[in-house]
Amino acid sequence: MAQRAVTKHGISIRFACIVYGISDSCYRYQPKLDAENAVIADWLLRLTTTHKRWGFGLCFFYLRNEKRFPWNHKRVYRIYRELELNLRIKPRRRIKREKPDALSVPPRANQVWSMDFMSDSLSDGRSLRTFNVIDDYNRECLAIDVDLSMPSQRVTRALDQVIEWRGKPAAIRCDNGPEYVSQTMISWANKHRITLLYIQPGKPTQNAYIERFNRTARHEWLDMHHFESIEQAQQLATEWQWLYNNERPNTAIGGVPPRRLLGLV
Repeated sequence: MAQRAVTKHGISIRFACIVYGISDSCYRYQPKLDAENAVIADWLLRLTTTHKRWGFGLCFFYLRNEKRFPWNHKRVYRIYRELELNLRIKPRRRIKREKPDALSVPPRANQVWSMDFMSDSLSDGRSLRTFNVIDDYNRECLAIDVDLSMPSQRVTRALDQVIEWRGKPAAIRCDNGPEYVSQTMISWANKHRITLLYIQPGKPTQNAYIERFNRTARHEWLDMHHFESIEQAQQLATEWQWLYNNERPNTAIGGVPPRRLLGLV
């Protein structure tokens, strides 16, 4: 309006600013970052196409912490909304319960690991199981082992393989499943001098770190694929594990990938 008044009526810029109650700098402002909006939009479209289960938070942390772009969250979110990329998730009704005590975070790596199983199925209807292990310190996924069954011997073998390259933990947190309370598992733990921290039956919140990881794994890996064979499932698990550890921002540790917390990437 002020610019139109100056052009049409020939009044001075100062007088037009006074009349319309704006500052001189506001009158002379020229947007300089419009070209970057197209870059932001391109990045958001690529990320949400490649990682279909990533919401705004993960996309923003990836652009800020991994790619080192200076854009603030308000600007990125505005473009995210304009592109209508919001995940449409119907909220579930939740029963209000007492808030459990938060698990303590180990002061360094290899203090406490957590392990648990997940189940899914192949395209031919056969059930498959995954054995997941994470380090509670930085939520790093140490192993995803996939097979039709996971007896105690298979669990201890998978743990031995992780220990070979990662080192031995002081303790491992787990539930009371038959594979974990078996004599094979107990003997293995005694041999390696590793403490088994069993949670109370029916209290999965006491193993919250691995339970949260399982939710992410199901949401971003298991639910996104139709497995034809165990070999295919294991290959996709290995690829997703690398992505989770090295590129995917983790909001629980400040929006950086788990390996970044160790200073390895």
